[in-house]
Amino acid sequence: MTEHAEWGEAEPSAAPASGAVTPADAADAARLVAFGLQPKLQPARDQEYADLLRRYREDPPFARLADAVATGLGLIVLEVSPRAGMAVTAAEDSVFAIRMGDYARRTSADGGDRFLHGLAHLAVAVMAFPRPEDLADDGYIGRVTVNGVDAFVRQTCHRLEERAAEQGENTDPASDAPGLETAWRIWARRSATGATKDARRLAGSTTGIVAKAVTFLTDSGFLQRTGDDNGGTYRTTARYQLQVRDLAGSAALAELLELGVVPVTDGTPTLLPADSGEDLDLAADAGLPFHFT
Repeated sequence: MTEHAEWGEAEPSAAPASGAVTPADAADAARLVAFGLQPKLQPARDQEYADLLRRYREDPPFARLADAVATGLGLIVLEVSPRAGMAVTAAEDSVFAIRMGDYARRTSADGGDRFLHGLAHLAVAVMAFPRPEDLADDGYIGRVTVNGVDAFVRQTCHRLEERAAEQGENTDPASDAPGLETAWRIWARRSATGATKDARRLAGSTTGIVAKAVTFLTDSGFLQRTGDDNGGTYRTTARYQLQVRDLAGSAALAELLELGVVPVTDGTPTLLPADSGEDLDLAADAGLPFHFT
């Protein structure tokens, strides 16, 4: 995609000579935040959006005003640029925050599955950006597949079972116990695709859960669908990279990375080969922003 015109091509909106904030300034700042809340909207395709982004960069008082509007709405400004637009994320107490419990209830009759949905999102993030340098590189584009994410999580489950056995830990906890480690074990027991007569993917299967996650991320402007292979193939957007940077300090994401299931060669995440004779119930042709309350 070609970026919109260079910052200097159009005249920026005039700032008030007195330095006082006017109602028009406040309206423009709120308008910019509103554009930021439309993650699929690209500055290159909206002249007003591009002009307001330019004003944000060139007019510090206006930038401070827009930041204040975002803060008042419970939003955190991650970046303001031609590539990402006004990228914002919701603080935990924001009216715009999406909680995993609500997300899971919209996708499954079993509220306990919220941990599986959360794990799917974590796995997508790890597979999309497996190295710190991938997150730091603004030009990096991650690619994931539905079947690849499921295969990655199942390999992770296997690693966790091995570690629990070595440490003499209980490997069969109650299925309704909270925590991501329990979710990994539940995932391993869950069918990858379901067992419908016409081989359709069930929503409650693990690939169905991953498909829901990547569909949500696509609808939110974080991923772009690029094909149908391996259950669906997707590429990351600048906004998703910023979101994962914000998530990068989470203990759950760090633990997934530390398991070493995702070796990297040329920047494309792959799966470690399974041991001979190992049955991980992987999906066929496996090629991988919430508040958890």
